[in-house]
Amino acid sequence: MNDAANYRLDDQIGYVLRRVTQRHLAIFAAAIPEVTTTQFAVLARLAQVGPLSQNHLGRETAMDAATIKGVVDRLAKLGYVATSADPDDRRRLTVSLTAAGAALFTTRAGTALQVSHDTLDPLTAGERATLLQLLSRLT
Repeated sequence: MNDAANYRLDDQIGYVLRRVTQRHLAIFAAAIPEVTTTQFAVLARLAQVGPLSQNHLGRETAMDAATIKGVVDRLAKLGYVATSADPDDRRRLTVSLTAAGAALFTTRAGTALQVSHDTLDPLTAGERATLLQLLSRLT
């Protein structure tokens, strides 16, 4: 039997992960309409570690240079982050939370935890732990 006959879209990891991601994004958007999941990740990382260079922030949030630039630009327009030139290297941008960004993260962190819970709701507690452990091995 050839590979085409054995290929079933519903059994492909990329397809399944994309469907799960779409479900998670829908849950997140309904619960936290102010920002996207990637924007929230930036707020969370900055709240966790403080100001970072835009490049380092991209690495810390698993975003490439073009993506992090767009996310930071949009968050800056919304007033949630501020950028400033690094005094030691004027080519480097430092990104920091504004008071509004810190407040949004603080008030929505519990909601974000609930979003994660809701995304995993069809699973038992043990299945959730196993899934997260297995997925972390793939990163």
